[in-house]
Amino acid sequence: MGHSVALNFADGKTFFISVNNDELLLNAAIRQGITLPLDCREGVCGTCQGQCETGIYEQEYVDEDALSERDLAERKMLACQTRVKSDAAFYFDHHSDICNAGESLKIATTVTKVELVSETTAILHVDASQHPQQLQYLPGQYARLHIPGTDEWRSYSFANRPNAENQLQFLIRLLPDGVMSNYLRDRCDVGQTIMMEAPLGSFYLREVERPLVFVAGGTGLSAFLGMLDTIAEQDNAPAIHLYYGVNTEADLCEQQRLQAYAERIPQFSYHPIVGRGTDTWTGKTGFIQQHLDKDQLAENAFDMYLCGPPPMIEAVKTWLDDQALSNYRIYSEKFLQSNTAKV
Repeated sequence: MGHSVALNFADGKTFFISVNNDELLLNAAIRQGITLPLDCREGVCGTCQGQCETGIYEQEYVDEDALSERDLAERKMLACQTRVKSDAAFYFDHHSDICNAGESLKIATTVTKVELVSETTAILHVDASQHPQQLQYLPGQYARLHIPGTDEWRSYSFANRPNAENQLQFLIRLLPDGVMSNYLRDRCDVGQTIMMEAPLGSFYLREVERPLVFVAGGTGLSAFLGMLDTIAEQDNAPAIHLYYGVNTEADLCEQQRLQAYAERIPQFSYHPIVGRGTDTWTGKTGFIQQHLDKDQLAENAFDMYLCGPPPMIEAVKTWLDDQALSNYRIYSEKFLQSNTAKV
């Protein structure tokens, strides 16, 4: 049997290919129309360099001038010398168009339900089973959705893991006068068709090998739901701390689902934080960075994932700098107000 491999590029596009047993990654990509940059094919020039984000792989000859010992320790690789041993994901720091990779997949989906989970948030459920294969994406990635009756597209993170039935969820913030928000409130009906482009984005779950700190602001929670769905299916998950910040108690959503992860993931802890708590709110209030534990974070190397509004992300990054912590890797995705933003 072969392996399913995701090739992710700097422009945020991801393409899945199949790699046969004992087939070089470069050859598999070219066989399927993705012409990764190459020159020597001998592991010397470094032209086909990428980085393995998840999965098991082996490399044949790699010249020390192409990749240093540090590069190898950071899982950098040469596609011309790499043989994958499991499903995997690789990142290449250039745009996909130089590889003639083409466009992302566009498919028709059918609305199955719109679920109001808070005063400001809805979950859009769609059926993508018209697509003949299981839709593949990396946990944390997003799709662009076309809003029926308009020329507008909006981007939303998948709120669940890939599944054989192609049943998909998107956590959507309801704005007072947003194009998608108005559609969901006023004219979205079960059975309507929504076109979708996917998968997209460079924010996704990497190899889970040390403690994780997830920081979600508002509907930035959506990306983490997909990640947690995936981790819950794995054995021996490390400690995971999820900090979920919203403006008011009414903005909190998916509380039962979040609590249920603690039953499935032994070292999972969940910290809801409300910016403006009422007299009846007994939990944490204020900003997320006020509740991060420097001493706890300093104990072990960790990976931090940030997803939400830019001010939240910048505030957490500033806090990390101020604490002089250096034993972490950080991945982030900002939600911006634009035609391609996740709003």
